[in-house]
Amino acid sequence: MKKLIRTLGKIVFSRTMVTILLLLVQIAVLFSGFRWLNDYMNYILIAFSGLGAVLVIYILNRDENPAYKLAWVIPLCVIPVFGALLYLFVLLNPGTYGMKLRLDKRLHETRPYLHTTEPVKRKMEKEDRQLANLAEYIEERGGYPAYANTEAEYFSVGEEKYNRLLEDLKQAEHFIFMEYFIIEEGYMWNSILEILKEKAAQGVEVRVMYDGMCSILLLPYSYPKKLKRMGIRAKMFAPIKPALSTHQNNRDHRKILVVDGRVAYTGGVNLADEYINRTVRFGHWKDVAIRLEGDAVDSFTLMFLQMWNVTEEGGEQYDAYLRKNMTCVSASGKSGDMQDSGIVIPYADAPNDHEQIGENVYLDILYTARRYVHIMTPYLIIDNEMMTALSYAAKRGVDVKLILPHIPDKKTAFAVARTYYPALLRAGVKLYEYTPGFVHAKCFVSDDEKAVVGTINLDYRSLFLHYECAAYLYRNPVIKEIEQDCLRTLEQCITVDMDYYDSIGAGSRLLGHMLRMFGPLM
Repeated sequence: MKKLIRTLGKIVFSRTMVTILLLLVQIAVLFSGFRWLNDYMNYILIAFSGLGAVLVIYILNRDENPAYKLAWVIPLCVIPVFGALLYLFVLLNPGTYGMKLRLDKRLHETRPYLHTTEPVKRKMEKEDRQLANLAEYIEERGGYPAYANTEAEYFSVGEEKYNRLLEDLKQAEHFIFMEYFIIEEGYMWNSILEILKEKAAQGVEVRVMYDGMCSILLLPYSYPKKLKRMGIRAKMFAPIKPALSTHQNNRDHRKILVVDGRVAYTGGVNLADEYINRTVRFGHWKDVAIRLEGDAVDSFTLMFLQMWNVTEEGGEQYDAYLRKNMTCVSASGKSGDMQDSGIVIPYADAPNDHEQIGENVYLDILYTARRYVHIMTPYLIIDNEMMTALSYAAKRGVDVKLILPHIPDKKTAFAVARTYYPALLRAGVKLYEYTPGFVHAKCFVSDDEKAVVGTINLDYRSLFLHYECAAYLYRNPVIKEIEQDCLRTLEQCITVDMDYYDSIGAGSRLLGHMLRMFGPLM
């Protein structure tokens, strides 16, 4: 009983609970203000109806996704007072602009180190003009170059990544950079932390950054201080604060690990036990990741440093962490060029740069596919551009297959995803649900020559609201392994057809259709 009381006391008096209470107080104050102005409500409604009309005209003329516009126009028309105040709050919130300015500054500082070399440009232009055009777009609009001389290793489940990651961490001699959406204490993280502590004691520079949402349920708010006492530089990205802010909606969803500028990891696998199936929450957790070794690691090194220094005053010695200044040995144990490694383009996507690089790379794959595009994604809440691209690819004879979860982690998102089934099926897109559990992989593969592995889901949150990253691969040997994994995964799926869709409960389908109009805001 005493243990239970102590546990409840920790929860009640925790920073998380205090944060939630303060946010509720702010909401209560807002509603109290409305009640206080109740006698003037007729005048307020007239004023806000006029303001709502102005805002609707403003929204319709903005250069934004039409679905995102519609999601705002509806509340502005139906509940003009609340809708107008909410939109103005989102539009004018200074935290979002502050983050953009600081990140832009760091991108400018790292730009001198991020250029495609002339030999790589000539290689792309000779082999595939369309690839050269895509690479030019990613470098010009996103700031990330294309590389040759890069080997890739693919992991079809989180357990494979975890085992390989431990080996690389143990070999670290200079630095370890880790940036993850989720870190949770348990078998996986605790075993990694032991190595990080040991390496920090040996003089290896260790930096760890994780998204501030972890402080709500997964880690104590003071956890960075605990890591610092171990010799590890640590921080939260956008820690949750007891103040209403739209900036807190833009989460760092990236997963990046860099060791010595020699190897880099990305993909869907976070640092928590469910990602390696030590803990079972939604059946078998199907996830994927990729390990890069070679020149392309520089982009992930600089991605990490850009985000790390968003909250710093500057003065980072970026050049000191690049591959050319490290003793780098290939996976085969030999230094030098890595033959037949194709092209690798790491890239990041941010919510405040007004350039949808993540979505555009996916669209490029769909519009240029000749034989097939196979996709694994946990969420399917897509805009008209993505819907058109998937449908058009299937209609012109491309084998388009989507592998989705059968056991969802978020029932509302799953209900919305299923509302897209009928239209996709009519267009000829083939849909599958992974019966053993939950698919968390974010993976595109096409024509045995191009693939993307990263953190970018097929939903508005990933494509428009979060900080994301991925690696685009062209004619790299690992692409065949990615396709083989897709085919093996299909063997564990049920095929979705209209009979299957009709068997879904009417309540679930109705909920999905009702929520779909707010998909861009979910």
